[in-house]
Amino acid sequence: MINKKEILNLLTAGDEKSLFKMADDVRRQYVGDEVHLRGLIEFSNICRNNCLYCGIRKGNAKAVRYRMSEEELIKTAQNAANMGFKTIVMQSGEDLYYDTSRMCRIIETIKKFDVAVTLSIGERTYAEYKAFRNAGADRYLMRIETTDKDLYHKLDPLMSWDRRYECLMMIKELGYELGSGIMVGLPGQTIESIADDLLFLQKIGIDMAGIGPFIPHQETPLKNEKGGTLSLALRTMSVMRLMMKDINIPATTAMESLHPMGRIMALQAGANVVMPNVTEGEYRKFYELYPGKICVDEKPLQCRTCIGMKIESIGRKIGQGYGGHNGKMPIKK
Repeated sequence: MINKKEILNLLTAGDEKSLFKMADDVRRQYVGDEVHLRGLIEFSNICRNNCLYCGIRKGNAKAVRYRMSEEELIKTAQNAANMGFKTIVMQSGEDLYYDTSRMCRIIETIKKFDVAVTLSIGERTYAEYKAFRNAGADRYLMRIETTDKDLYHKLDPLMSWDRRYECLMMIKELGYELGSGIMVGLPGQTIESIADDLLFLQKIGIDMAGIGPFIPHQETPLKNEKGGTLSLALRTMSVMRLMMKDINIPATTAMESLHPMGRIMALQAGANVVMPNVTEGEYRKFYELYPGKICVDEKPLQCRTCIGMKIESIGRKIGQGYGGHNGKMPIKK
């Protein structure tokens, strides 16, 4: 077990290349050389929340809002399945238009494409999470962002950290594979806080966790803040791999917004998952959580082909299965 003092040392001292190699060695030993691809569908950028760092916050009047119809969403998922994706990730702002019955219909239909279904749609009730699970949803992603409650409430003024935690526990109780994660480089965040975040993720027993650098958006109250660094994001991700050896860790798209090879650097520092965007058309550019989002003008097949070539260029291979934590299989429908 790595304690807090050791985490702080790994995050701040020593040669980061050595840290990245250690994490890569652990990744190879515990989860192998396969990189699991998840097809990401960003199906609505309408959100009821007003988080200070987010480009699709309710208060951003300049955001071009959209939501896919059920038919659009299902067709996009079918196209992704036809491209070979074994997991579909449905992500949106907290848009309550997609109520229980609507989401369950969508999930049940997409499950017919022989894929694992991941939801990333924010805070819902226990009854909703249970209904989604019964409809066939396999995984749920909900980042905690920070375990510093004061910082959380400052940055997420309409939200409650305790409520966020309750949602994570409900999701876990219902048997989903649980994904969470944090943002690094937030204004007011300390290295000690990041260490606490990692210990928290370890304690709750996550199946997947993502690390994203904070990138200031020009239409948010934090537009003039400095932003996080790729170095700290990679260090944090590598330490997480050392602490939680067999979980799934994505090479996040935000890392590539900071460096043209950001995702490959992450794959060589402990990551084993990539989530190519399979959203069609102009929706890609309108789902702007942060500026500089990559691949907004590409088609889904281009993204799939491009990342596949990058993965193979570093001697890794694309996973052919569902890529669950500890070999977990998706619900069959």
